[in-house]
Amino acid sequence: MTEPDIHQPIPAEERSADAPRPAVFEVKASETDAADATPRGAAPAMDTLIILPVRDMVLFPGTVFPIALGRSVSIAAAQQAVREEKQIGVLMQRDAGKQEPAAGDFHSFGTVANVLRYISTPDGQHHVVVQGESRFQVEEFLHEQPFFRARVRLVVEPEQRSPDIEARFINLKRMALEALQLLPQVPSDLVGAVQGATSPSALTDLIAAYLDFEPDKKQELIETIDPVARVDKVTATLAHRIEVLRLTAEIGRQTKATFDERQKEAVLREQMAAIQKQLGEGDAGRAQEVLDLGAAIDKAGMPPEAEAAARKELRRYERSSDASPESGMIRNHLDWMVELPWSLADAAPIDIAEARRVLDADHFGLKKIKDRIVEYLAVRKLAPNGKAPILCFAGPPGVGKTSLGQSIARAMGRPFVRVSLGGVHDEAEIRGHRSTYIGALPGNIVQGLRKAGARNCVMMLDEIDKMGRGVQGDPSAAMLEVLDPEQNGSFRDNYIGTPFDLSRVVFIATANMLDTIPGPLRDRMEIIQLAGYTRAEKLEIAKRYLLARQTEANGLKPGQVTLSDDTLRAIVGGYTREAGVRNLEREIGAVLRHAAVRIAEGADTEVRVTPGDLPPILGAVRFESEVGLRTGVPGVATGLAWTPVGGEILFIEATRSQGRGGLMLTGQLGDVMKESAQIALSLVRNRAAALGIDPKALEGADIHVHVPAGATPKDGPSAGVAMTMALVSLLSGRPVRHDTAMTGEVSLRGLVMPVGGIKEKVLAAAAAGITRVMLPARNRRDHDDIPEDVRNALEFVWLERVDEAVAAGLEPATAEADQAA
Repeated sequence: MTEPDIHQPIPAEERSADAPRPAVFEVKASETDAADATPRGAAPAMDTLIILPVRDMVLFPGTVFPIALGRSVSIAAAQQAVREEKQIGVLMQRDAGKQEPAAGDFHSFGTVANVLRYISTPDGQHHVVVQGESRFQVEEFLHEQPFFRARVRLVVEPEQRSPDIEARFINLKRMALEALQLLPQVPSDLVGAVQGATSPSALTDLIAAYLDFEPDKKQELIETIDPVARVDKVTATLAHRIEVLRLTAEIGRQTKATFDERQKEAVLREQMAAIQKQLGEGDAGRAQEVLDLGAAIDKAGMPPEAEAAARKELRRYERSSDASPESGMIRNHLDWMVELPWSLADAAPIDIAEARRVLDADHFGLKKIKDRIVEYLAVRKLAPNGKAPILCFAGPPGVGKTSLGQSIARAMGRPFVRVSLGGVHDEAEIRGHRSTYIGALPGNIVQGLRKAGARNCVMMLDEIDKMGRGVQGDPSAAMLEVLDPEQNGSFRDNYIGTPFDLSRVVFIATANMLDTIPGPLRDRMEIIQLAGYTRAEKLEIAKRYLLARQTEANGLKPGQVTLSDDTLRAIVGGYTREAGVRNLEREIGAVLRHAAVRIAEGADTEVRVTPGDLPPILGAVRFESEVGLRTGVPGVATGLAWTPVGGEILFIEATRSQGRGGLMLTGQLGDVMKESAQIALSLVRNRAAALGIDPKALEGADIHVHVPAGATPKDGPSAGVAMTMALVSLLSGRPVRHDTAMTGEVSLRGLVMPVGGIKEKVLAAAAAGITRVMLPARNRRDHDDIPEDVRNALEFVWLERVDEAVAAGLEPATAEADQAA
């Protein structure tokens, strides 16, 4: 047989890469100590032998193999054998993972080998090429360092010749040649060696050495001395391997012509399934998997209809093949079925006092909102099986809508899960896809329940006003069933395919605007309005929550940075103008980051930030009161407007010029607001004398009404009073009081009609420095919604008619005003 290449990747003690210019020391077999070897059939001899420990490989007599050496004990053993020009004993250790074996860690049988070549490379790698001679059995180890040496007994292999042994020998040789033909690549000299084998012992050693047998199986063959028993073991193992090779080759021939590159993965899975089935492994694995799924269905606590559907799917999965795409879809469907919280977990009793404490600890202010939540929790405590309303927190961004839902979950002691509905435009996002589609999933509602792990969780439906309608359907229509207490007890997700009870889920929705929510969906929810915070409330929120949170987020310790109340007031008033507190938190974070730089550089250990330090950090003051600048002349009135992000002050400017008595409107006004201006002008024309206006002032004059911030669209009827006041001020020459803002709709009869958003508008007036507001008398019902500190700081004028607004809102008439009019 030819000598194998030293660089071929074969099992050895350790594998190592090729190295250039190796140093080679050759030892001729004829020069070895003849006394160390015993030919076949000779009497056994006792002798000492240098032991070369190897891992996961077995050397057989009559074979030549290279071995890569990595451990110092192995290198020392090979070098000593070369120096003494003696044979070496190749012995496999029991535990391949043990780096430093002891004498008791080896098998007792190994192979005596001649060292044909020792190779040492410049990069420190060592290899040895050995030729197996005969079997040996270790009697005792003499020493372990610097290498192993043992007293051994050479094993005599009996030579038996009989018709039975010859028949076994011929059959084994035929099977070996067949196995070699089924392999994709076989060295030609190996085929010749098999054909030239003359004894059963030599043939079994050759087959075991070069075919893909497991190391433990090879060690078992080394320890089998009887040739007949060894032939039988090799024949049985080889027959099993031939069956596998035949099946693999047959499957490869059948599938090669019908599948392209994109289907290789499916082919390999099919081959694996067929091989496992042939080996008797696939059926056992699938059977155990089916048993596990059946046990999971039993524990899931499904209702009868759902359990029947799951059992049906389980039977389909049991009959399907692993290689079938349908098998994966059925398995995913079953996983979702068994992981959903079908049974109702025991809920902790609701403690109303603890709920109040949690709400007060998590949020400042919002008294009416907290009272309504406590009422909601009290009803849930007294009637746990009742149909509670669906709460919807509506308000501008940053006022704490989402965090209120988390506080409710804490107060009730239930899991909390948030489902974001912003941007959802597909009905399947709510109801899911049918499980027959590839890649199908349940809807967001069922996914949230699986994530929460409880059927009585608190589910936050965030941004419910931002769902859209697309070509795939209307998700808001699908939400009608989810949020209806009369229907959600049998909610059907298309993927699950069976009804699921949502009646125990505590749904809480959030929205910024109610106008975009369809009427039927809005009717299913109880709307709880959250307005913006006052400056005093923002100051308290900053002191209690924001400052501590940003201190931790920026790696600072409590006490390292101090922001006084005056500093926080300066940030609130000069750098933020919002309903919520998100921008306020960002500005506080910017101040703390600036202080963190000074502390990190070692310039200061403690930093105190004063109002005078803010401009270098945050820049110039961004917001200032414009009321005094814009209301000092006739024709300017301050109105109040509502926006989705809170209230704002709105300036109405009017001027006149020579013309034909027309009306021009600018400022990107909507149709309703344009109509309010026309109504105001008609009212002033018809009641000029009663309003103190010279009727001649309107003759031959064009009126121009402008609302600044022309890039911002504006609409709504609530600017009617402000427009009327601006026109009366212009035509009478009497300025509107600079400390007064107003809102309300006017009619042609001069009545002041009620409007919405009173709380937000009044908060905006207070934030802008207004001290006096004029509101419709029919909006007195909204007075209690305004925070107490704001109510105490403002003067309220309640209007029934426009005449009252003119009397209360205009400066007294002067001679200059009469001359200007």
